[in-house]
Amino acid sequence: MVAVPTTGRPGADADVIVVGAGPAGSTAATHLTRAGLDVLLLEKSTFPRPKVCGDGLTPRGVKQLIDLGIDCSEEAGWLHNRGLRVLGGGVSLELEWPTLATFPDFGAVRPRQDFDELLVRHAEKAGARLHEETTVTQAVTDERTGRVVGVTGHVGKGKDRRPVTFRAPLTLACDGVSARLALSIGMAKRDDRPMGVAVRRYYRSPRTHDDYLESHLELWDRTDPAQPQLLPGYGWIFGMGDGTSNVGLGILSTSRAYGSTDYRALLRSWLDGTPEEWGFREENAEGPVGGAALPMGFNRTPHYRPGMLLVGDAGGMVNPFNGEGIAYAMESAAIAARCAVQSAARRGPAAEKALESYPTQMRQELGGYYRIGTVFSRLIGNPTVMGLATRHGLPRRTLMEFLLKLLANLYDPKDGATSDRVITAMTRLAPSA
Repeated sequence: MVAVPTTGRPGADADVIVVGAGPAGSTAATHLTRAGLDVLLLEKSTFPRPKVCGDGLTPRGVKQLIDLGIDCSEEAGWLHNRGLRVLGGGVSLELEWPTLATFPDFGAVRPRQDFDELLVRHAEKAGARLHEETTVTQAVTDERTGRVVGVTGHVGKGKDRRPVTFRAPLTLACDGVSARLALSIGMAKRDDRPMGVAVRRYYRSPRTHDDYLESHLELWDRTDPAQPQLLPGYGWIFGMGDGTSNVGLGILSTSRAYGSTDYRALLRSWLDGTPEEWGFREENAEGPVGGAALPMGFNRTPHYRPGMLLVGDAGGMVNPFNGEGIAYAMESAAIAARCAVQSAARRGPAAEKALESYPTQMRQELGGYYRIGTVFSRLIGNPTVMGLATRHGLPRRTLMEFLLKLLANLYDPKDGATSDRVITAMTRLAPSA
């Protein structure tokens, strides 16, 4: 077995073990170490590493970066955007991010290969101990109480692979959609919550600079101009500012096409129908098509089992309205870190109460909103409903500005505009569990 320096606690290798160094894990590690806790951050791969994602951040995600003290200026390599361009039903509508007290008024784009390394190095600078090439396979539980007391797995690859076990009073499962830790203690995903699947590819394109993230509510296959076909799902085009664009599409589990569609072929069919001058053709492709699952709407609960918190994708934190995951991974990580810090400062039952408050805080923050989003995902999974909404909704700017706030979860819950108060009331009235 491989050992690490201990924290002074009997049998412990750290105050907190964080499994997974994506946005959730790195964010949690930064907050925890800044509060004085000894954090062991375990990551199965090495940095830099690619990740399938749209690479776009709404103002909600930018807020989390600012809270971490990360320089989000364009001079620091971030490509800012002013809002969202929505296309569908023959209409193109540019909607600017709202001006709010709660969130900044700009979004940003940055490749995940660069973004994730920036976050993990930020965590290391704060004091987190990063172990790369460390694959965690399951939780270690106390045989008498069932409490999670650590993790086990292996370090290295091939002939250099060695078994390893780490122990700590608390483990944060930030291991993404695979949720290996949760599965190892019998926590299956919920079938009553939506899932999504997304595929993306980079292309060299003159559309690399764009003040707006672009969302296509209708995907048309126009390879045969005489018989264009409407394809299932939604698409995006995000200019990266480096000569390329991130282009992709997503499909919800509420669609009949989910699970029975060749998503990579679907992406090619859609892009073959886009204007030639945009450059979204095979000869301009940078790298292969990548795909990933999107666990939505708290699809794995409870978010706390004694000794372990589920954070980010591991807890199904992706927004069912728009498929955004980074902001919610970071947000849940910040909440989890606060609970962990409070617990570490206490003893006995009071320490456990601080950890037990994590799922309650997550429900209060997002539960009602995600329940509405789950209903929304079922509605738009019906092509007839989606078609009517696109044709009759897009031409109405006031309605679309309200929907932008709702879909992107960007509103002021206190002292906001009328639309903000309406969304606040909706989320409070909706069940949070």
